[in-house]
Parts: sequence; C-alpha cells; structure tokens
Amino acid sequence: MKEDNATPLFPASAKAKPEADKPHYAGHRERLRSRFRETNGDGLQDYELLELILMGFLPRKDVKPLAKRLIDRFGGLSPLMAASPKALEAVDGVGETLATYLKAIHTLQLRTGQEEIRQGEALSSWTKVQDYLKIRLQHEKTESFRVLFLDRKNKLIQDEELGRGTVDHAPVYPREIARRVIELSASSIILVHNHPSGDPTPSQADISMTREIIDALDAFEVSVHDHLIIGKLGIASMRALGLI
Repeated sequence: MKEDNATPLFPASAKAKPEADKPHYAGHRERLRSRFRETNGDGLQDYELLELILMGFLPRKDVKPLAKRLIDRFGGLSPLMAASPKALEAVDGVGETLATYLKAIHTLQLRTGQEEIRQGEALSSWTKVQDYLKIRLQHEKTESFRVLFLDRKNKLIQDEELGRGTVDHAPVYPREIARRVIELSASSIILVHNHPSGDPTPSQADISMTREIIDALDAFEVSVHDHLIIGKLGIASMRALGLI
C-alpha cells in the first residue's frame, strides 16, 4: 500500500512551538528564584532582590531593567522603599498599582519594627528602637516630629507624629504632648525628629524646644528619656551628648 503523505496532526515544529514562545526572561526568573532558595538571598545583588519582588507584581514583563532603574533613581533600597508614591510613579514603568504595592512592603517593615519594640522594654532594646526610627524617618524630605509614649515598664504604648513642617522646621506644641501623655496614661516619652539635611547634629532651636517640653511635663511627673535626631548621616542622642 502506498504510504500516506498527509501532514501529521502534530508536526515536530508545532510540538516545539510552545517552548519557543516562552519569553526570554522566563529562564532568568527561575534561575533567580533558585539562587535565592540556595543562598537565602545572600548571593543576590540589591537589584536582583528587587527583581524577585517585582516578578510577583509584573508577571508578564522583564523586570530586570525596571529594578535597576529604580535602584539608580533613588540610590539604594532604603531610600527607594521610603519614597513617596508620587516619586515612585515618576519612574518609567511604575504605575499607581505598583507604587501602592511597594509602599505596602515599606509599611510592613515599619510595623515589624514597631512590633519588635512593643514586645520588649524600649530602653533595653535601644538598637531596635533606633533601627525602627531610621526606617521611618531618615529619608523624609520634610521635618517630622514624633513622640514614643511609654508605660511604667518602658514598653511602647504609641508612636505618634505630633508635628510636620518644612525642610528645616516642624511646629511642636508642648501642651499637645502633655495632653496626649494624659490621654495615653504614659509614664515617660522619647522625643524624635529628623533633619532632612542629613546631619543629625542638634540645633540651638532643638535644644530650646526640648527643654520647654521637659518643663511642661515636670508637673505631670513624666520624664523625657531622650530626644533622638535622625539623619542620613546617623542618629544623634541629646542624652548622650549631655544636652538633657
């Protein structure tokens, strides 16, 4: 019988097509995931870790160029995560949805840090307190004045922003701090603010304002443990500097 020369139902080229249609970055993604699993992330560059996050939010796109672009634009992971949604959306390839996801990750960082200092005595977990405050404040573009309210065992009751201002000044009202001390039944507080300039050195205005707050709280027998000033160059403790 003559052999049938009809085209096969599944020709070799058709069988190979799905593999050929895979995007060029598919293999890269799997290799990156494998490297992370093998090294627990220690063997990856910052932009590669960011790639792993972006993969979950942008499943049908090569995210390596975007990861590098974000790192370059903000100068590192820390300032990137602290950037405002508006600043993130100004980067080509970042829309409102992705900016929201990245800010959600930053919020998780903050809540994790806050949870850690809630569970322990703040003054004996000083490094954790400072790490938390650095994440929250060191990349802020305007001054933010915050107060950590503590109970009798020096455990965190609440962390609140009580003043926000310009690049070099945030309005602070000692009476407002005293009111919140009473409402929260706080026994002591830690004052905190940032210097957007990056230099955490206390100004004369910082010193004067701190003394006004201490005087205002004397009547309530509430102590001010410290006033921490956060900057990109580090953290200044007014207690350690002998200013309190």
